[in-house]
Amino acid sequence: MEMTDKSKKSRYELLDSIRGLVLISMILYHACWDLVYLFGKNWSWYQGTGAYLWQQSICQTFILLSGFCWSLGKKPAKRGLIVFLGGAVISIVTVLFLPEDRVVFGVLTLIGSCMLLIILFHKVLKNIPSAIGFLTSILLFVITKKINYGYIGLKGLCEFNLPAGLYKGPVMTFLGFPSPGFYSTDYFSLFPWFFLFLSGYFLYRLLDRSGDGKILNKYFIRGIKPLTFLGRHSLFIYMLHQPVIYGILLLFDSCNV
Repeated sequence: MEMTDKSKKSRYELLDSIRGLVLISMILYHACWDLVYLFGKNWSWYQGTGAYLWQQSICQTFILLSGFCWSLGKKPAKRGLIVFLGGAVISIVTVLFLPEDRVVFGVLTLIGSCMLLIILFHKVLKNIPSAIGFLTSILLFVITKKINYGYIGLKGLCEFNLPAGLYKGPVMTFLGFPSPGFYSTDYFSLFPWFFLFLSGYFLYRLLDRSGDGKILNKYFIRGIKPLTFLGRHSLFIYMLHQPVIYGILLLFDSCNV
């Protein structure tokens, strides 16, 4: 979709605010993760359903929002490479210095990959009706949600077990078929998550069907300034938040706080 219309150049601060709010939620979630898994705090709730739903609310919002914003930015190849390389840096650092808590094929690697893949398929995707594309993408995401665990479909209703031979090697692990023994504290394979990214891509087109940005300019222009600031610097904050959190918690722990 070409973005030559003047209204397309508007900054939709509501999107930045949502990203900033989710960023705060993520920082709190990871602070709790550090307390439980690095500092040995006994908190049974964090290992249960409530914390899982919290984690899913964070990652699903980030990925959906990233797909939504794909059509808004300039130089998608450059942006995709920057995000992908950010994921590579995190993987290298954690594998070398924190092997027990390593991040391999994390969320930045996923989002960067999705951004680059959309470039390849954009000419085809833009010809798909936005409503059909959105609903199909959501359906495919739900159906493939458990692909990492050896099956697709809805557990207890309609399941299809996948061949064990698919689950071997780094390429297949990246795609969504993790090898036996694969371990990562932040694993987001291409599938099923690419379908959620696509859902965001089509959701943007669904809200901007006329191509003039009227709906977006009416409802998405205004945000909350502090959250907007965080959202605009989300990649930088994401890259630094874990070492900062760990350092603060380590200081508190050493002071017996």
